[in-house]
Amino acid sequence: MSNQALNNDAEAKASSATRVKNIVLVHGAFADGSSWSKVIPLLQKLDYHVVTVQNPMTSLADEVAFTRRIIALQDGPLILVAHSWGGAVITQAGDDPKVAGLVYITAYAPEVGESSNNAGTPYGWTSGQKQIRLTADKFATLTTEGMLNYVTEGLPMEERLLALATQGQSYGPMFDEKLTVAAWKTKPTWALISTKDQMLAPAMEAAMAKRMGAVTVSVDSCHMVIQQLPNEVASLIDQAARNALKNHPNE
Repeated sequence: MSNQALNNDAEAKASSATRVKNIVLVHGAFADGSSWSKVIPLLQKLDYHVVTVQNPMTSLADEVAFTRRIIALQDGPLILVAHSWGGAVITQAGDDPKVAGLVYITAYAPEVGESSNNAGTPYGWTSGQKQIRLTADKFATLTTEGMLNYVTEGLPMEERLLALATQGQSYGPMFDEKLTVAAWKTKPTWALISTKDQMLAPAMEAAMAKRMGAVTVSVDSCHMVIQQLPNEVASLIDQAARNALKNHPNE
């Protein structure tokens, strides 16, 4: 075997040894863990252990508690990944010692003392947010127009209709709950920005990524990038898993 081949083999083994093997995925509002259905098999093919959190969408505290329970079940370091509203959840829950890195996919990333609504206010109401409707007991759903035209518009119609049929209700006041932790201040962080997002403002996503000092990629996608471009999403998560412990070797 040549010296170059030996070096390549050594580098591959070193990369494998430092790679985080556990991936925990947190879904956004108006969805559940199945929204990651295209990303999960891609990560599993790379030999990651992948778990999704099935959050209740009832309060920030409940979301964080559900997420922490899944974190506790992992047998070692993990990468905590969120889509959309889930970004607020991992920002609060991500200070757990097992969390080696954070990945924000088209997601909120509030500061301490800031809510998701606070974070989005400077950028105005998006077309998608204007399609949110509240029930008398303050649970939110998206209109048909909102789901089909401003959240999932980059997907085939069959998949858009499935997202509409399976959307979950989300407790409206939780978007005003202020965070007491900003885990991205102490954890290696990655972010994906969807430039065609009509649910969260791309300018907000970019500003938050910059504030976090995140390794950032931008893609032309609708809000449901985890369904539209799963390969790009999985690639960023893989990058985080391969590099998080290099940045924090003592964790």
